[in-house]
Amino acid sequence: MKTIKKINVSNLQSSSGNDIANQFEIRTPDGVYFQSYDSIIAFMEHKTSQMYLDEYYWNYSTTTGKYRNIWLGEDRKETKRKIKSGQYKLVNLNK
Repeated sequence: MKTIKKINVSNLQSSSGNDIANQFEIRTPDGVYFQSYDSIIAFMEHKTSQMYLDEYYWNYSTTTGKYRNIWLGEDRKETKRKIKSGQYKLVNLNK
């Protein structure tokens, strides 16, 4: 039997402390994911602190972008700069 790793899923919170529907942070032993609706948008790996963004969904919609910015703590311009510099890697997180 395979051991199941501990996973914690929580909604992102609004500035007033309320859960935001369809926006999730998923904490695992390997790292932290940001999920918007049914798509993984970003993953921060614990071991290397490398940030991965989904190559298709990272900038999918206005709503996704709004909550991605909140989760990353930066605006889209900064995120694009980090992608261009190689600090963030674009990969398929939704295989």
